[in-house]
Amino acid sequence: MNLEEGYSLITEKLQEWLNTAIEMLPNLAVAILVLIVFYFIASLIKRYAGKLLHKVTTNKTIVGLAQTVLGVAVIGAGVFIALGVLNLDGTVTSLLAGAGIIGLALGFAFQDIAANFISGILLSVRHPFGIGDIIDSNGYLGTVQKLNLRNTIIKTPQGQIVYIPNKEVYENPFMNYTKNGERRIDLQCGVSYGDDLEKARKITLEAINNLEGIDKNRDVEFFYEEFGGSSINYVVRFWVDFRTLPDFWSPRSEAIMAIKKAYDENDIMIPFPIRTLDFGIRGGEKLNTMIKNGSEPSPSES
Repeated sequence: MNLEEGYSLITEKLQEWLNTAIEMLPNLAVAILVLIVFYFIASLIKRYAGKLLHKVTTNKTIVGLAQTVLGVAVIGAGVFIALGVLNLDGTVTSLLAGAGIIGLALGFAFQDIAANFISGILLSVRHPFGIGDIIDSNGYLGTVQKLNLRNTIIKTPQGQIVYIPNKEVYENPFMNYTKNGERRIDLQCGVSYGDDLEKARKITLEAINNLEGIDKNRDVEFFYEEFGGSSINYVVRFWVDFRTLPDFWSPRSEAIMAIKKAYDENDIMIPFPIRTLDFGIRGGEKLNTMIKNGSEPSPSES
């Protein structure tokens, strides 16, 4: 091939490409117009979706993610339509097939992450607890600090920060102590067998009812529960407003001190546990004699 033939071949190819480009100009213009229209549609959908989602959840991360996903989906649809306008149907089919395979592979590889992600969205939408609520989940008690897409962050009363995967929070039972704004305190104690039970009950109820900070709209409950080894045991129950953990600890502490003070003033005894010690004493022998002689046999045995 000489120089003239090479030049002629290149010229012909360039002319073919130019003719093809000129023929595709209308379709190219339509494709660009389609992309512009879908871009504006995506912007509108993101804006209105954000307003709607803010009414459902206060989690800004969830709202931003949902807006991004919707925007990408709309623009992606616009890209596929634009490729169809340019008669690139084969490319569209290949892209869809490739996206499906990649999505399947990623689904298997990141199924735990996806489960936490979906659980985080459901927790944000259902809103079983909020920031500042006190919850007990998966053996951890603490105040909710943050709910993100992967885990729930709580702060324990000891000050530790605990990260619990959203999947574990969503799938397992958990307690929200602040949802109702109130909590019942069950305080267990006991009085001696020699005390007047009616008197003990009356004194206990008076001591609790005189406390500040308890719910006066609910009756204080008192129930004897069992005959214990050294006391007759009971439980006294009362309600308090509850927003933070000190709202529970403080009234319980005050109740313990009030009961102890009332019992001291009315000669009611909270008995110590009674234990029977076996020194191996036989009939007719005294304790001091056994201690003095130790293991030596008594005169009755010699």
